Amino acid sequence: MKDFRSLKVWQKGHELALAVYKATLSFPREEMYGLVSQLRRAASSIPANIAEGCGCNGNREFARFLGIALRSASETEYHLLLARDLGYLDIKTYEELNNQATEVKRMLTGFIQKLNADG
Repeated sequence: MKDFRSLKVWQKGHELALAVYKATLSFPREEMYGLVSQLRRAASSIPANIAEGCGCNGNREFARFLGIALRSASETEYHLLLARDLGYLDIKTYEELNNQATEVKRMLTGFIQKLNADG
């Protein structure tokens, strides 16, 4: 069992989730149960799945949870793009959040590959 808080990828995922929550505070009220909910759920799912995976026995099961986190990061990227195109996120904020999501995806991919190689 690993302490998820010590993992750099979890820390980056948590930072992304916090930034998404902050950025969505200014979205229109009518999006509270739509895009805001979807974006927050996808972003918070990244560190949540990493944390859940840390409780697994074995690399294979841990890698499965990291894969779920990776898919949530991709979903987050799409929702950020949609928010930008709808005018809810300015270009600067979008780029910062998208860069964070891309970094998390890169880290997750590398971690998954390492776990799979280690067996």
